[in-house]
Amino acid sequence: MSKKVDPIVLDLIENALLNARFEMDSVVVRVALSPVIREQHDEFPMICDPAGRMIVGQFGSYIPAIVEEYGSDIHEGDIFVWNDPYACKGSISHNNDWCVMMPIFHEGVHVGFSSIFGHMVDVGGKVPGSMPSDARTIWEEGLRVPPVKIYEKGVLNEGVLKVMLNNTRTPDMNRADLMALVAGCRTAAQRVRETCDRFGRETYLDACGLLLDRTREAMRVLINQYIPEEPVSFTDYVDDDGVGNGPFKMKLSIYRRGDTAVFDWTGTDDQAEGPINFHIHEGLCKLFFGVYMIMAFDPKIMFNEGFYDLFEIVLPEGSLLNPKFPAALSNRLNTHTRFFDCQAGALGQRAPHLSMAAGYGTSPHFIFTGQDSNGKYFQLMELLFGGVPGRPRGDGLDGHAWWPLFSATPIEYIENYYPVIVDSYRPVKDAGGAGLHRGGAGIEKTYRVLEAGSISIHDDREVVPPWGINGGLHGGTSSKWIIRAGSEERERIPSKLDNLKVEPGDRIVFITAGSGGWGDPLERPAEKVLADVQNDLVSRQKAEEDYGVIISETQVLDTSATARLREKMKAERGAPSDFDFGFIPGLHAAE
Repeated sequence: MSKKVDPIVLDLIENALLNARFEMDSVVVRVALSPVIREQHDEFPMICDPAGRMIVGQFGSYIPAIVEEYGSDIHEGDIFVWNDPYACKGSISHNNDWCVMMPIFHEGVHVGFSSIFGHMVDVGGKVPGSMPSDARTIWEEGLRVPPVKIYEKGVLNEGVLKVMLNNTRTPDMNRADLMALVAGCRTAAQRVRETCDRFGRETYLDACGLLLDRTREAMRVLINQYIPEEPVSFTDYVDDDGVGNGPFKMKLSIYRRGDTAVFDWTGTDDQAEGPINFHIHEGLCKLFFGVYMIMAFDPKIMFNEGFYDLFEIVLPEGSLLNPKFPAALSNRLNTHTRFFDCQAGALGQRAPHLSMAAGYGTSPHFIFTGQDSNGKYFQLMELLFGGVPGRPRGDGLDGHAWWPLFSATPIEYIENYYPVIVDSYRPVKDAGGAGLHRGGAGIEKTYRVLEAGSISIHDDREVVPPWGINGGLHGGTSSKWIIRAGSEERERIPSKLDNLKVEPGDRIVFITAGSGGWGDPLERPAEKVLADVQNDLVSRQKAEEDYGVIISETQVLDTSATARLREKMKAERGAPSDFDFGFIPGLHAAE
């Protein structure tokens, strides 16, 4: 390749690819049927170069592992599908994620790949939703499909499709969602061909290489600026594994060797007996570190795989992050999201002004299944959100998703299509950790079921709260409750359970964790604390105890009393702590 591309043409090709990537999203959500994809957007697209390196996308490329398996047996019109984490080196991390990959050809020449994976609401297994909280092996978590061709040279493989749909409780939804992923890949392929037509195939391929090179150089600068040569370490914990074990330690050490950033998970606990293991692909691990560094330190950098060779990953075999087959994986998001908290804690020690606190730290699920009055099977699955942490730029977000493009399922959708009424949906008071920039609050959502059935719940941060940073305080923990029909008494239920029987009129109160605060809460403008009290995000008691702000019962700020109290609290406290874990002393550690 000459790699001589006019800068304006390079920008045009970059934005054409970015637009195609977002068009993939639009096509998928218009075709899909399940609320998890259609409404909540739990799907992740990308466009890659001929070597399988992601040029635009979210999760990073797993394609080289598939190409390695098939070699030269990849042709125009082929479309691949798989969902087995162990058969694709952890490119997807649990059986519910169905991944589709399509090679892209321009005038018979291979110019790249398009791919999307999305969460299917059910893939079989022993419980509805296919994510049993007490699974001990992957055999209990539903159908596993190795990489196979769902289309071969443009012809649908009906046998593969029948096997996949015959092993799910929701075949209609799964078929629509799978074809939505296929449609998204085909859309991207068409846009890439059009770009090749417009600018020339060689110019397009050269531009892909230049976009990778540009990101690599930008990441090299970030590594040298923010990654120290001396290792820094941080430890956080997952509450439990669903079968009575825990907490589970996750330890991350980060250091720089030349231009290479080393991310070492040595010291992380051994794989769990229960299904919280995260079988992560090394390339995917690099992408997670890369996207965090880009978003924290320089969001203008294009997110692609150009920096892969600048990262070295150590994932001890047999650990929580590199489990041995056939370890259960279905609830790995409890571990996955703690992954990001460990990054923030480690990197924040050398660049505290650019780091953030810990968030709600999981991907809470609510599943309700049964048969309605007409004898029709229903299966509601909803992802819930929590507090996104306080950040250098401002307060955290209340009841927001970790993943930027996710959205809450509209209550109207839930109530129209399922026998459920959502009685309330509100932020949790005092769940956002106090700070100069307050942590985001968790949410409290109350479901009232209208038919008999069973519910399953998956969540975390019920025991180990999200920590605060730079003087910020820890956030609130999660909890789950059931109120039986005809009663007002709340009964506590675990954060991980399956098939709890419910009757019409029962209410489930689902409370997610908040997040940690950023910076000294005694420096937060008193007027902002007053606004939080008025908006029912902070209580008057916490305003006084955590922020040193005196507010009357009529919600009037006492400026002089506030100034006196803050001076007294600062004198008694001394310098604020780097971290506030709000848990058993010695359990966490920043080194």
